[in-house]
Formats: sequence, structure tokens, C-alpha cells
Amino acid sequence: MQLKNLSDEVALLLPDDLLWSDEHAWSPAVAATSYLITGALLIQSATRQAGRPITLVGAPDMAWVTRATVEQLRAWAALAVSSASGRFGMTFVDGRSFTVAFRHTETAIEAEPVLGIPARADTDFYRLTLRFLEI
Repeated sequence: MQLKNLSDEVALLLPDDLLWSDEHAWSPAVAATSYLITGALLIQSATRQAGRPITLVGAPDMAWVTRATVEQLRAWAALAVSSASGRFGMTFVDGRSFTVAFRHTETAIEAEPVLGIPARADTDFYRLTLRFLEI
């Protein structure tokens, strides 16, 4: 899996065994219902144009990344989304690709040291959870 910063074309390789945990929990259809004064049901429906969540979760015994990778992800997650920054190309190993931004409405990155003690070296390993939004 690859995550590429679209503003400067810098790419970061991520483990292919990160699980897209909410892949099938989103629907592009959205609807609102209400009753008219006559008692008739009014249904307004449309198709969402963006906003699909992409949550990537590493299992406890796989999909580890180094501290250096976590620091790069944290720096990217600190970028505000605009036309010039904060947009990333995500490509899965099966060829699917998405334009995403970090989900700033939630914790965008969770990283836990694998050994359970503070990791200080750039080569120390972390378990990772990443939260993106398709844009």
C-alpha cells in the first residue's frame, strides 16, 4: 500500500496487511424523510459525492511500522486540507486508488509501541490505526 502526498509527490509505503475496517459500512445513498402538513410522507434522496471513511487498522501481530513512518504520518496529518495541501493519493496492493485526507474530526492517527515501552529510535515498531476521508 502506498500513500502519496499530492502536493510534493513524496510517497510513503505502508504495510499491505492493514485492514480497511469500515470498507462496507458506508453507503453513497443518503435520504431524509419528513411528513407534509397533509400527512403524506416526503422522501428526499441523493447520492453522496464524497466523504467515504477509510479506517486502516493493524492487527496486534502484523502491519507494524517504524517510528520514522509514524512521525512522517503525524507531520502529514498536521496539514490543513486545502487545494494545495492535505490531499493524498492512496493506492492499495490490488490497484484500487483513492484521493484522501486525514479525518481531523477524529483522532487521525493512533500509534502504540509494539513492545509496550516508550519507543525512541526511528527503527522501533508501532501498531497503527489511520483514519482517512475520501475526497
